[in-house]
Amino acid sequence: MIQTPIYRRSGLVLGRILKRYKRFLVDVELEDGSLVTAHSTNTGTMATCWEPGDPVLLEPSPNPKRKLPFTWLACRRGGVWIGVETGIPNKVVAEAARRDCLPGLPGLREVRTEVPYGSERSRIDVWARDPEGRGVYIEVKNATLRLGDQICFPDAVTERGLKHLRELQAMVREGHRAALVFFIHRGDGLSFDAARRIDPAYAAELDRAAGAGVEILPLRVCMEALEGEGWGLEWSLEGLLPWVRAR
Repeated sequence: MIQTPIYRRSGLVLGRILKRYKRFLVDVELEDGSLVTAHSTNTGTMATCWEPGDPVLLEPSPNPKRKLPFTWLACRRGGVWIGVETGIPNKVVAEAARRDCLPGLPGLREVRTEVPYGSERSRIDVWARDPEGRGVYIEVKNATLRLGDQICFPDAVTERGLKHLRELQAMVREGHRAALVFFIHRGDGLSFDAARRIDPAYAAELDRAAGAGVEILPLRVCMEALEGEGWGLEWSLEGLLPWVRAR
């Protein structure tokens, strides 16, 4: 059952994407025919997320002096909205933890974000205490790659992701809890797995991390676009997708 929305963005602008380039830039045609260049926070390949002409939602910047006046939040492909802004998953997971409605991790308290930790100078996305008082280190990954009926991560080789897996395992060895939340930011997948052919090293390390006690949580997310006086987005959490490991 879908939970009450726990995060919202409003005042968004609809357009259609023309191209993406230099990793951080997208050209978009707005409904009135004007052309704008928007900022993309997503540094991956974003494969299976968009094609030229797809509808997109942009968020205007409140800073009039910003060079790029919009940030790209979502794209519609194959009948579903796909969340491409990489900062939103952290905010949704943190808010769900504060409201004690984060699937797989009940009873969290003292929730904090961007806490320094580990020997490799990392910052954990979300930190909290569980009902027994143990520290819970929660790393969040935006998963948008669709391969068949599976949503997968990563969409490109990720050395940074490997570092995070090592750090999470170190926290477990020190007696803490560690969890990796794969934020399934599209609604057309039936299961989750690592993108084993794209990054076999990450897939192997993810398997090791799970065996070492890191909790793997593929979080099924409902992101709904709302049309009214302007556009909005709402995020709800539906539960966990099954982790089905490819052979």
